[in-house]
Amino acid sequence: MKRTRTYFGAVILFLLLASTSYQLIFRIEPAHVEGTNSKVDKIRLQPGFKLEHLISPSDAQIGSWVSMTFDDRGRLICSDQYGGLFRVTVPALGSTSKPQVEKLKVGKGTDTLGIGNAHGLLYAFRSLYVMVNARVKPNSGMRGSGLYRLQDLDGDDQFDKITLLKEFKGDGEHGPHSIILSPDKKSIFLISGNHTDVPPMDAYRLPNNWQEDNIFPLIKDPRGHANDRYAPGGWIANIDPEGKKWELVSAGYRNAFDIAFNETGDLFVYDADMEWDFGLPWYRPTRICHATSGSEFGWRTGNSKWSPTYPDNLPPVLNIGQGSPTNLVSLQDSKFPAKYRQSLLAFDWTFGIAHVIKLKPAGSTFTADREEFFSGIPLPLTDGVVGPDGALYFLTGGRRLESDLYRVSYVGPAETTKSVVATPNSLNQLRRQIEQFHQGPDPRAVSFVWPYLKHPDRFIRYAARLALEHQPAQTWKDKAYQEKDPVTATQALVGLIRQSKPEFKTAIYGALLAINHRSFSQAQLLDLFRAYELAMLRLGMPDDKISAQIIAQFDARFPANNMNLDRALSRLLIPLEAPKVIERTLKIMQTKDTASATAYRVESATSSADLIMRNPEYGTDIAKMLEKMPPAQQTYMAVVLSAARKNWTPELHAQYFSWFKKSFEFSGGRSYVGFIDRARKLALKNVPESQKNYYNKLGGADLVTANGNDMASINYPKGPGKSWKLEEAVALLDAPLEGRDFENGKSMFAATTCIRCHAIGSEGGGNIGPDLSNLGTRFSKKDMLEAIINPNKTVSDQYAATQFMLRNGTSVIGRLTNQDKTAFYVSQNPYAPDQVEKVWKKNVISAKYSPVSIMLPGLINSLNAEELKDLMAYLMSNGNSTNAMFKKQ
Repeated sequence: MKRTRTYFGAVILFLLLASTSYQLIFRIEPAHVEGTNSKVDKIRLQPGFKLEHLISPSDAQIGSWVSMTFDDRGRLICSDQYGGLFRVTVPALGSTSKPQVEKLKVGKGTDTLGIGNAHGLLYAFRSLYVMVNARVKPNSGMRGSGLYRLQDLDGDDQFDKITLLKEFKGDGEHGPHSIILSPDKKSIFLISGNHTDVPPMDAYRLPNNWQEDNIFPLIKDPRGHANDRYAPGGWIANIDPEGKKWELVSAGYRNAFDIAFNETGDLFVYDADMEWDFGLPWYRPTRICHATSGSEFGWRTGNSKWSPTYPDNLPPVLNIGQGSPTNLVSLQDSKFPAKYRQSLLAFDWTFGIAHVIKLKPAGSTFTADREEFFSGIPLPLTDGVVGPDGALYFLTGGRRLESDLYRVSYVGPAETTKSVVATPNSLNQLRRQIEQFHQGPDPRAVSFVWPYLKHPDRFIRYAARLALEHQPAQTWKDKAYQEKDPVTATQALVGLIRQSKPEFKTAIYGALLAINHRSFSQAQLLDLFRAYELAMLRLGMPDDKISAQIIAQFDARFPANNMNLDRALSRLLIPLEAPKVIERTLKIMQTKDTASATAYRVESATSSADLIMRNPEYGTDIAKMLEKMPPAQQTYMAVVLSAARKNWTPELHAQYFSWFKKSFEFSGGRSYVGFIDRARKLALKNVPESQKNYYNKLGGADLVTANGNDMASINYPKGPGKSWKLEEAVALLDAPLEGRDFENGKSMFAATTCIRCHAIGSEGGGNIGPDLSNLGTRFSKKDMLEAIINPNKTVSDQYAATQFMLRNGTSVIGRLTNQDKTAFYVSQNPYAPDQVEKVWKKNVISAKYSPVSIMLPGLINSLNAEELKDLMAYLMSNGNSTNAMFKKQ
């Protein structure tokens, strides 16, 4: 039986058989080595470091831990995501003793409510600060979302006093998150996700006049995510130890879990992407942001996320790629080599990677490179902290997954002591000097910051413009109108427009039209176009005379054959109803979109293809997108053109709606189809009522489901599904399968994505995975169900992915398809197996099989009992509709 299951586990996986002769050329380590700790063995760590597994909270039935901090006695305090607080006494480095764990007793007397559910913990000022993230339920015995301060006033080493410093309106995975100590150790910084309202603040470094500020036609997420969430998104605040003074520092994030200061005292954020937006022009990768005073990073709901080119927000330091950020920690206090102590460590929960972010000063801000410090499959990283012993401690878990506590210490060759430079450069210091005027009106501000509005450093220009916005507009509006330097005028007018004073409208449009932009660079043009867009949004559309003047200045520039310029010009000219703008936009929509594909592959530090096999459950959408990459620039133009109301002809409308029908052939994230369909429906509002049915069908209405979120060609399970356990599924099939529905079984073979990788007869993609045509004659129902429900139980080396650790600090994961004396040839996308990456052997440190099956777990969890029976009958019949199982009773 064991041999049968092993064989079936190999057959059911969807990777092609790799020749065993490959292994003779280069040794590939097995996924597991007999006698080793599998919790350690699955993690690939840079040379020179030692990894220790300390405890498994999930094994001990004490939860799945997501946050931690060290107290003043060198003990860890950790929180279960859905439970209480625990204290861990960790053994010294080199000790063989075991960690001691105790559950903390919190509160005293009549206060019997527990505390936990913390996404952030900080021990400072002889107190434990707890960022509780929880929705209060009746009789739950827990406290709701907020920042709490715990103190031990009676000296019994337990926290008896609990003080609620601030209640938060928001919870869940986009709720209140992390909390850290300021570099001067005098105050506290904290961050919350975009489902947490900004509470009333005592001060705002980012003025609280935020708006959505996007003329791009709004389409909210078709599946409802964050549809009631608006500006300013996720936010950062600075508070005093008593929680009496609150100051908003930065905002515009989606769902950044953590923040960290580097050695120069600059603050950084690791923000999240929206994976349902894969393949769409408004998708923003996970990214490292430099959170300067008053910084805004432009998250907005649905398709309204700001471009990083907008001058009223700041660009990221580094786009990392797809993932789920959970932790960001500075390594400056670690006992690691200098290159690490000058870096940040960023944790990705989804793909199990700890990224080393190597910061490099660049003017008043930073650029960064990325290396992989360690990774594992699976390795759901949640939090990390440098201990008083200079080692790194990190947690895995979350969402009630298997949870573990690890320690990483440096044991490599001792290096010559190198001091870490802790002084910001002159431009960084200048920016901070300007930022002192972000604290309210100051009579010195306007004259001091005005010259810096045209500084070549973007972060300095931003700081200067924001300093103006903190001053009464009446004190500097005339200076803005009369400014002769075109760059200075553009920035000053952006600041003035953001004051949203309609009485300034005529003067502002006049000043904008007076700007001489003939010698502007691309970035300066984009700033000017954004100023016009903001004026339209905040002050109102210009009258016909001014509109004609704007069109006269910019119409000849469109199209510019540049992605960002064309996007900006379309947002300007389409609302103004410029002549021929429809024809020109449609021309862009017919142009091959090579720029979008290139941008998707090179603008992130990680390769999208490399992530697929690190977590197949999340990687499937990436694989589908890369197989049929949507044309992002065309999509952008199609959406903005939906706002055009006039100057259409039947020929232009036919060309436009035909594009929508073709766009459904591409693949993206879960919301891709819905966004395209919503844009199509926006466009239908601008066709004559008598022709709507015609253009509706021409645009592909018949291709999508009634709600527009999915393709109608796929027969989706009716459900309700369930998390099928092996015992339940086997029991369901104990009785003989009779009277089953062949067509429904065939549809479920497609709906569960089996058809993408396997063939039964003439159906399916047998060129990717093994042919299943004779499955029913070889294996029992239990064998089949076990391999489907628990694909990781037995992973044959012949079908496993291989992880290659490279000398540059990164890794590559994929299916080894071939190798020669100099290189490996690796296929990373099971939906596009012919796309192969060449990995030079001279760059490879080691290679190891992945312990995780590339076949997704839970493929049948969307099926109800009858649908599962039909699928199993289809598999067992070898796809034969005449089998007795399908005979009607």
